[in-house]
Amino acid sequence: MFDTRTLTRFLPPRMRNQLDAYLEIATLFREISDPRVMASLGPSGVRGLILKRGKQGVPTKMGASHEAHFDWGYPSDMPEMHALYTRAKQGQWDSDDLPWYTSVDPLNPERPILPPAFVDFDRMHTEMGVKLNALEQRKFLHSLSSWTLSQFLHGEQGALFAAAQVTESVQFFDGKLYGATQVMDEGRHVEVFHRYLDEKLNRLYHINDNLFVIIDALMTDSRWDMKFLGMQIMVEGLALGAFGAMYRMTKEPLLKELLKRVIQDEARHVHYGVLALREHFAKELSERELHEREDWAFEVALLMRNRFLAYEVYEEWFDGIVPREKWREFADTIPGMKEFRQVMFSRLVPNLREIGLLSPRIIPHYERAGLMKFYNGAAADQVTGEQMILELDRQAAA
Repeated sequence: MFDTRTLTRFLPPRMRNQLDAYLEIATLFREISDPRVMASLGPSGVRGLILKRGKQGVPTKMGASHEAHFDWGYPSDMPEMHALYTRAKQGQWDSDDLPWYTSVDPLNPERPILPPAFVDFDRMHTEMGVKLNALEQRKFLHSLSSWTLSQFLHGEQGALFAAAQVTESVQFFDGKLYGATQVMDEGRHVEVFHRYLDEKLNRLYHINDNLFVIIDALMTDSRWDMKFLGMQIMVEGLALGAFGAMYRMTKEPLLKELLKRVIQDEARHVHYGVLALREHFAKELSERELHEREDWAFEVALLMRNRFLAYEVYEEWFDGIVPREKWREFADTIPGMKEFRQVMFSRLVPNLREIGLLSPRIIPHYERAGLMKFYNGAAADQVTGEQMILELDRQAAA
């Protein structure tokens, strides 16, 4: 992203911010070199980033165009997937069993949803010229935590619908059985995140534009393996890392228990994606098709990284006071956001390696983005949700 301040410094603040947003979108599109990836993400980018379809206050209609794949022989065609299906059945839980009676005060410094160190408020003062007192800092963290959980909720609605499409279109029967359990999981996740935001935080933010683009692209793509790649590997994999980061940070007991249960579900979902795509990518795709999926995954990784710039919070707190580009510079280095990205990509990159989407041709792009340091991590088929929780608890206690 080039520096726009020389070009825009004489413009009124709102016009300057609008121009900055358009230049940021143009930079994103300019980085997409594969025309097939542009054809896949471009229309969704226009709907999400320019037309702001996720922020119009009305339901969004997305044209699905996939084939439902029926198999009247009902084969047992993937033993490892069937074992995952058995685990998923045994791992079902009732959302009403969460301790909803817990009193949650998002401004309580004794049980912060996000810790004060999540944001460097001294840097906010020196770099953005904004000084918040102690109460304002807690209110700002309330906004940021509500925004983060709102994006979790929106992502789970996308996962609910994508899981339903994948269950229809996947071409092996054990995958359909497992997919049915994921649809139930995602419905439950939508329920618990919405209930927490509605009853405990009393706040819900619109979907972030970058997340809208990804969901729109997945819902309208006709290829079953692209739905798998986008939702099971990219969105679910990054969400698993984000859930883990918040689980480790939060001191609010209801949210911690909610996230603990969701993490164990999500670990199975990403495992599902690895099982489904590993052999398919290795044996069924041409080199050209594989390259397209490599490029697509990289562009989506960048969109997801930019998702955590929280422009919606900026618009609530600082629009007209602080230039948009100054917020971007600050938000990109917020300590808590940096940790979110660190944990998110530590979950994603090993899964891309495992399914064969980190060939020598694409690795330099990940190196330039600073993501190859996660290459040797454990993929989703090598670690369970229970193991993740144990490790997160160990880190929190350290």
